[in-house]
Amino acid sequence: MAEMRDEQSRVETREYLTFTLGAEEYAIDILKVQEIRGYDAVTRIANTPDYIKGVINMRGVIVPVVDMRLKFHLGEATYDAFTVMIILNLGQRIVGMVVDAVSDVIALSDDDIRPAPDFGATFDTQYLMGLATVAERMAIVVDIEKLMTSSEMGLVDQLSQTAV
Repeated sequence: MAEMRDEQSRVETREYLTFTLGAEEYAIDILKVQEIRGYDAVTRIANTPDYIKGVINMRGVIVPVVDMRLKFHLGEATYDAFTVMIILNLGQRIVGMVVDAVSDVIALSDDDIRPAPDFGATFDTQYLMGLATVAERMAIVVDIEKLMTSSEMGLVDQLSQTAV
């Protein structure tokens, strides 16, 4: 019995930062988060998709900014005192993402994350790691590095290199 408890206590958990977009709660690996800051005005770049808001200069580093509400087609984004920018460190890339609010940090094991249902062609689930229930709340767990470094977000790389 003691061996079984030891085995269960070794279940690896990871911490995730949760944030909201509209009425939905999302979670991303906290190890990808460099910092959380208030929303700053961005410099627009011509001919980019609507969800790429532009770039900011963060201590000498040009950082592309993606509005996640627009990226996930969740309606028009509004920017107010509660709007937050999460700065991600994705290896060689620093990317800002605009969200409605940051909630908290949660610990999840792989067993806590259930596979995302298949929505067919109506919704692309390739960037979703799954769904997790925490304290009676449902969080959509996003593979943020896979999303931000995907070929469809290739403009983020171009912006990082051309705006420097």
